[in-house]
Amino acid sequence: MNKRTVVAKFGGTSVADAAQFRKIRDIVLSSPERRFIIVSAPGKRFPGDRKVTDLLLDCYAKASAGEPFTDDLDQIRTRFREILDGLTIEFPLEEELRALEQSLTNKPDKDYTASRGEYLTAKIMAEYLGFTFVDPAWCVCFDEDGQLNAGMTNRTMRASLLPLEHAVIAGFYGADPDGTVRTFERGGSDITGSLAACAIHADLYENWTDVSGLYAADPGIVKEPETVPYMSYRELRTLSYMGASVLHSDAVLSASEMEIPINIRNTNKPADPGTMILRHLPRGVPKNPVTGVSGRKGMSVVQIEKVMVSDGSGFSALMLDILKERALPFEYCLTGIDSITLIIRRDLLDSCKEELFEEIRETLHPDFVGLREGLSLIAVTGEKATESSDANVRVLEKLTGEGIEIVTINQGAGKLNLLIGVPEDRFEDAIRTIYAFRQSIPM
Repeated sequence: MNKRTVVAKFGGTSVADAAQFRKIRDIVLSSPERRFIIVSAPGKRFPGDRKVTDLLLDCYAKASAGEPFTDDLDQIRTRFREILDGLTIEFPLEEELRALEQSLTNKPDKDYTASRGEYLTAKIMAEYLGFTFVDPAWCVCFDEDGQLNAGMTNRTMRASLLPLEHAVIAGFYGADPDGTVRTFERGGSDITGSLAACAIHADLYENWTDVSGLYAADPGIVKEPETVPYMSYRELRTLSYMGASVLHSDAVLSASEMEIPINIRNTNKPADPGTMILRHLPRGVPKNPVTGVSGRKGMSVVQIEKVMVSDGSGFSALMLDILKERALPFEYCLTGIDSITLIIRRDLLDSCKEELFEEIRETLHPDFVGLREGLSLIAVTGEKATESSDANVRVLEKLTGEGIEIVTINQGAGKLNLLIGVPEDRFEDAIRTIYAFRQSIPM
């Protein structure tokens, strides 16, 4: 494309009500470069409010059980009616809701029902902005098994968008070859935005939310954490996967493959520069060796010991085959001369724990199988760490100095990408300790 093109995705809080729609209009029309807009379904307007997608899923659950769902549908109607009245635009809301009601009554479909929040929001936004509406059921392609067909999606989305000067695309869903609506997991509108940016080779992918960029730590744990001005794709993917919820980690992968910069911005504070995600830090820009820290609770440690498991007997491969056959994912695996350590989400392990251990004993004949629960996993990232400091060693020293037990350690080769297991009851203390260390590093 000859002209500079920006793809902008607006999340649920950014489309929560008519006032937020007006903010988006001001942002979009302030730059002719913002040509393609992706929207989520309306989110919460205030604490205790319900997201429209949650209301839709309630409708589906009740319809599937043969229970009345009109009260939930009325709440959805009210949310969209208030937006339309606030924007003073005409829109066939009742016609659209009748189609949804008929689907719920005749043959409830979970993905179709869940997708209607994004569908209605995008159609209303397109009407409000005077842009073309693009239904992702036309151009976000899933296989029969519900997996995204990335190659087909890239081709069909490019063909759909390139002829258009401006468009609004609904996030979160697409369709399989027979036209059945398929959804991504929650937060999937980020993925739609990234796919659109890649398809048209955009110059920038903006992700507008309710924070002015990515924080160096969870603001629910650390008071007023610093916003990180620049971050690499790899750092963001790690932090997103480990709990930083600003951007879906899969969205980062698509954009990074095309080296499309991502800018995380605040719809409520559009003048704030936010966080820029790039492959490489701009020259001359100082960067903290520890970019950020994030983590997740609810982990378990499985320890399998057998003398000389690393002697070429295939012990580790057999262990991983057992997990594969059970479709049981793990967060990471550490192997030593006489042991294998697996970190697995507790909610996934609990349902098959006894059977798994029995299979391990029967197949591998280990000397010992142990389990430790109540673990949290913390990621500390910083691509400049080992270039300029011994930050990884000092992080561990700080935790030890605070009396925080380090249950497991996994360090990536080279630059800092440290995964640390600590007891759940010290999770917040560990996050605060690492963040305080980060702030103490001279820039």
